[in-house]
Amino acid sequence: MTPTAPSGVPMRIPAAVLDVAVGPREQTVDSRWLMAYAAALGESAPEYFDTTQAEGVLAHPLFPVCYEWPLALDIRARILPDEVAVRGVHATHRLVLHRPPRAGDRLRTTARVAALERRSPGAYMVLRMETVDAAGRPVSTTDYGSLYLGVDCDPVPPPPPGGGPGEERSSSGANGPPDWSTEVAIAPTLAHVYTECARIWNPIHTDRAVARAAGLPDIILHGTATLALAISQTLRRHPRGPGAPVHAIACRFGAMVRLPSRLTVRGRRAVPSPDGPLVRFEAMAEDGRPAVRDGRIVLGP
Repeated sequence: MTPTAPSGVPMRIPAAVLDVAVGPREQTVDSRWLMAYAAALGESAPEYFDTTQAEGVLAHPLFPVCYEWPLALDIRARILPDEVAVRGVHATHRLVLHRPPRAGDRLRTTARVAALERRSPGAYMVLRMETVDAAGRPVSTTDYGSLYLGVDCDPVPPPPPGGGPGEERSSSGANGPPDWSTEVAIAPTLAHVYTECARIWNPIHTDRAVARAAGLPDIILHGTATLALAISQTLRRHPRGPGAPVHAIACRFGAMVRLPSRLTVRGRRAVPSPDGPLVRFEAMAEDGRPAVRDGRIVLGP
């Protein structure tokens, strides 16, 4: 049954939201933000913290979610009532890094609704977020897919088939046992720490009352935090570690990650692909269900 707003009107996202855009919003990246994000993930490599390095501290590959989040809030505030927005959970993520963000960057980000689709758990909406530097050069492009649980939407034509780094082209190398596996402890306070360090505020991750009102069993770990932890473990298996040149990341989200709990991350060795070396990974929640599915990292030269 489709839930209703306090007014008694069924919750529904209209097709008119398609192509609604916000921005540009300008933000400055500094070392403090980069280091805080890495620290929230339990990183300890000097690349993430040594400010004496000639190029400054390294940005974690998923750091773009930090400066993209305000645009997600802007566009949701424009098109979604609060009772719908609070039902959003992260469902898919696809990031292309044209170059890593750096301390001192003045970045301008825009966002638009790129897709809207009716699915059995709820309305699936994709935001396309594009970020450029002060000179107008591309830095990152993200397709951020959310499921609004129990919310209906108007039917709209699907977008044309995609393509590009990180997109699935074949099942080659996708099956078989993983080459490595490791466990990551999820502390009971991780969602609160990640919220403040990433500057990503969504109360379903830190406020039990809000999470339960949204139909969740309790607060859950951010999808971006779960993905970032899995990426960190995957890069630790690369000879260059955190310095591995990440060009693209893609995944689907599945099971919720409770706090506290344990996350099992497993992956495979890099294999050639048309876009560059491709590394597959996944993360399993404590109950054995996949929290991150079809994880893929495309490495650059």
